[in-house]
Amino acid sequence: MDTIAAIAAGGGAPSAIGVIRVSGPDCFAVCGRVFRSARPFGELEPRRMVLGETLDREGRVLDRGLAVRFPGPRSYTGEDSAEFHCHGSPVVLREVLAALFAAGARQAGPGEFTKRAFLNGRLDLTQAEAVVDLIDAETAAAARNAAAQLDGGLRRVLEPIQEALLEITSRFYAVVDYPDEDIEDVRPEEIASALREAEEALTRLLASCRRGQVLKKGVRTAIVGLPNAGKSSLLNALAGYERAIVTDVPGTTRDTVEESVLCGGVLLRLIDTAGLRETEDEVERLGVERSRKAMEAAELILLVSDNHVDMENRPQAYWEDFRQLLSMVSGQGIPWIFVASKRDLSGAGAGSIGAIGNPDWNGPAAYVSLSALTGEGLEDLEKAVAALFPAGAPEEAGSLLTDRRQEEAAGRARAAVRRARAALEGGLTPDAALTDAEEALNALGELTGRTAREEIVERIFSRFCVGK
Repeated sequence: MDTIAAIAAGGGAPSAIGVIRVSGPDCFAVCGRVFRSARPFGELEPRRMVLGETLDREGRVLDRGLAVRFPGPRSYTGEDSAEFHCHGSPVVLREVLAALFAAGARQAGPGEFTKRAFLNGRLDLTQAEAVVDLIDAETAAAARNAAAQLDGGLRRVLEPIQEALLEITSRFYAVVDYPDEDIEDVRPEEIASALREAEEALTRLLASCRRGQVLKKGVRTAIVGLPNAGKSSLLNALAGYERAIVTDVPGTTRDTVEESVLCGGVLLRLIDTAGLRETEDEVERLGVERSRKAMEAAELILLVSDNHVDMENRPQAYWEDFRQLLSMVSGQGIPWIFVASKRDLSGAGAGSIGAIGNPDWNGPAAYVSLSALTGEGLEDLEKAVAALFPAGAPEEAGSLLTDRRQEEAAGRARAAVRRARAALEGGLTPDAALTDAEEALNALGELTGRTAREEIVERIFSRFCVGK
């Protein structure tokens, strides 16, 4: 491999400190041509910051800053590496990087430092994916889970499954290939037990995928209701600022408005939709159609109803629209919360749900009465959301599947294990069952990177930024 360099922090706008990373076989020689200190760069004490002068391509002093070297294999990439901590002027960082290129390094590609760490055995593929998850984390819970996965949390769950399957397959083929050796034969009941335990472990792992996806990507949440129900006011209250226009005129919202908020510790990808009603207004009609599509793509629905008007005074047309909306929401087959809005005007917030009789619909996961204006009741909404999307036990951090690729590979592994169990229980010989067990091992190896194809590895690291 050659020597690579990239700006790891700063470079886009002025900052207090900028960081440049270097890694490769000629790292210390390259850095020695750019950094001047009391001792040659290759003789600096490992993993200890040293003050010195950073030089440009002409050997002129450009900056005074810190440098640190990390001899391989005890480095992030597993090879000789170094960092420069400079003043955060974009010009300074670009000039230092240019000097490193002139000294023999080349520009690193996206995620190339972490890719080298993976190729050199410093990280498995799940840990490498955790790096970008940690960078992209939008909640503290997501950051904690990514940090635990980077520490090998998911690998520690997978290793016992792999070792058990490897034990029964390797012993079986060892007996077949070396019949004269004193190797204990693997009994069918041992194979059955290992397969059963592997299936149970993989089932538990796959059950964690929903929580992992919620942690990583949040929950697509549609705020729906009739016109002027208080949907935009709720969005603004949850966002903490005036994200959407609010007026007393029904039909103000003509398009979907999106915002990400934390609610009950859960990241909600909120979509404020146009009021769902029949309308002759062409622009509003397009907004209503987008609202329906947003609801169909949602994972949670907040159905907002304005409850400050007396039930008896509502026109028949209102109840017809409301029944239709309830039927539409309950028919989506996803969790929904009934939000009785404008509590500050209605006191206790009489429920519209109780006023429409007993229609044929699936009830809400929770009923919340609140005021977006005063904030009263918002805590109840947070509790309802947290109950629907629990964070899980602290010890589960790092052991959740957070990526569709991971889920798909684990699913293939479980399917192969189930086929192996079915073959064994159906009276087939162990070698027929163990063929499927080997397929499960390949799928798990793809998950961790042991047997991952090159195009999968390239696709994963293409998500990274330059410098990581």
